[in-house]
Amino acid sequence: MDKLKALFVTEALELIADLERVLLEFEKDLHNEESVQVIFRVMHTLKGSASMFGFDTLSALTHDLETVYDAIRDGKIIATLEILDITLKSVDHLKKVIHDPSLGNSDLLKKHHDLLTAIKKVAQLHHDEIGADYSIGKSFLATYYIYCKPSFSIFKNGTNPLFLIDDLVALGDALVLPRMDLLPDFNHMNPGECYTSFEVILVTDKPAAEISGVFIFVEDACEIIIEKISEANLLLHDSFVARMKGDHDLSVAPFGLEIVMRLAENATVTPEAKSVQFVATRVDSSSIRVASDKLDELMNLVSELVTSQARLSLLAEQHGLAELTNVSENMEKITRRLRDNAFNICLVPIESLVIRFQRLVRDLSKELKKEIDFVAEGTDTELDRSIIEKVTDPILHILRNCLDHGIESPEERVRQGKKKEGKINLKAFHSGTSVVIQIKDDGRGVDIEKVRQKAIAKGLIKKETLYSEQEIIDLIFSPGFSTADQITDVSGRGVGMDIVRRNIESIQGEVTLTSILGQGTTISIKLPLTLSIVDGMLVQIGDSKYILPLTAIDKCYEIEARRISSDLSQKHVFDGMLLPVFNLHQVFREKANEHGVIQIIKIAYEAFPIGITVDQVIGEYQAVMKPLGNMYHDQDEFSGATILGDGSVALVIDTDKLIKQLTAKVVENNVLVN
Repeated sequence: MDKLKALFVTEALELIADLERVLLEFEKDLHNEESVQVIFRVMHTLKGSASMFGFDTLSALTHDLETVYDAIRDGKIIATLEILDITLKSVDHLKKVIHDPSLGNSDLLKKHHDLLTAIKKVAQLHHDEIGADYSIGKSFLATYYIYCKPSFSIFKNGTNPLFLIDDLVALGDALVLPRMDLLPDFNHMNPGECYTSFEVILVTDKPAAEISGVFIFVEDACEIIIEKISEANLLLHDSFVARMKGDHDLSVAPFGLEIVMRLAENATVTPEAKSVQFVATRVDSSSIRVASDKLDELMNLVSELVTSQARLSLLAEQHGLAELTNVSENMEKITRRLRDNAFNICLVPIESLVIRFQRLVRDLSKELKKEIDFVAEGTDTELDRSIIEKVTDPILHILRNCLDHGIESPEERVRQGKKKEGKINLKAFHSGTSVVIQIKDDGRGVDIEKVRQKAIAKGLIKKETLYSEQEIIDLIFSPGFSTADQITDVSGRGVGMDIVRRNIESIQGEVTLTSILGQGTTISIKLPLTLSIVDGMLVQIGDSKYILPLTAIDKCYEIEARRISSDLSQKHVFDGMLLPVFNLHQVFREKANEHGVIQIIKIAYEAFPIGITVDQVIGEYQAVMKPLGNMYHDQDEFSGATILGDGSVALVIDTDKLIKQLTAKVVENNVLVN
């Protein structure tokens, strides 16, 4: 049972997330009937599941909300921003209740009662405004026709159709009519298959959606029809009951909806309300739920397989056996395909984060009394789950800064000739094997001179030194730096942007900021698709081996070793162009190769390419990333290490950070690199 409850909690949180997403869409158009239908359906599913697993407090709150949106759906009350606000507050509350269903926390208990009262009050208020005779909890009897035809294999998943009948009968008074028209002859009968279908005439005060909730876990294993056939209790009409029982024969096909509707019309009651029909047919499942720890284990096993495959390739090369070489090559192909498939399984769309971003923008804009249009693009772009988890907080902080510092007040925007409504655009897209997330606002932008003066006051830079605009802007990421004139609950304490950069860099990402005063600011976050395995180029420098990310490599050149000086930075001409070259023998203190040739690897770096020296390019290599540990956390130029096929260790170079460090060192030594 504990496993089932854990499964319910996982599914309930997903339903609550879906509910929050639809509510935020509904806020844009409170007359959207389709949104109301989706909200009602999610609430009903959540209520039914909660009740089934004993989460009564959650079920009770969701029931009252469901009743309100049922009334909106039927036109009995009007949707308002007040109702929407209470619904969103209830969604926040449900996220807490699901982890404390007994309401053991006194504050949570008080919040629960306050929300129940608020829901009833606001619903009743709007009923009175339109003169509707409607109130939460008020109900009317109606008669429903229900047909359920289980699949032959329904027993295999542990479902007993008789329990479905028990649940239906528990909703009111019922007449149950079993059907055996699909029953084969004895010689062809399989005791493990279900041949019984059934029809039920149910009189209840529950809505059709609650009746359909009985079948919530068997919708893909049954053909189901639910139809309201009368607004009165037809089981009180002897002629209707007698006809249903008199014509009943187990061996013939079901009456069917059309015949039952005709019998209902012949009774003394005429249906007044429009019928509500729910039809579910069996569909093949296209996805399954997998625990995250199983995915982690899968990636670990794939990583070990990649390492073992590298060992096999080395053995095949050393022994020169044709048959072993063939096996090794086939294993490499299979391993690569398995790796790519495992990656795809572990990737999560950025869309899963957008609800939190939308909610933050909505709530914070109201608090700051600003009008914001938040637009998200490319939300189907996928990232490794571990990266998704670590990038959420940095993006939330960036959005807070956009709202507080970036976007002006409506009055200020109008004075500047802008639209009263500010705009924040979040865009995600692929760039090579990386993913870029951009957050752009059309606010006031960064005042370079103000940043410069603040930096001088804090002793971060010298007043007499000249700095480029980008260097000044980068000071925003310095620890403790803030341009806010006053401290607020939102920002201004100088804690955040440095942590944003640190957190992004901890997952081998980069964050940059560009801004135009008076027009807005763009913050770009570049992230690797995954942290587990990278396609790299294995190279040797002196006596050590290193891995370079394959995506960073543009081209390789050869040059005579005698032409490479001992200087850290130098220039050489390749393909008719002058290429700045860093001598990695000097950087890593490796013995220089004085004879033969040196390999120059051209690296794509920001606005211009850079060359680096290596002794030998060994070949492509799938590097299983291993952390360096706390003792080496300051070695930013290395993103990790990998174990080679012979058991030795190779460091994985982060080319962007390495070149950035070397460039800064050259500038500091007054050596100009163009």
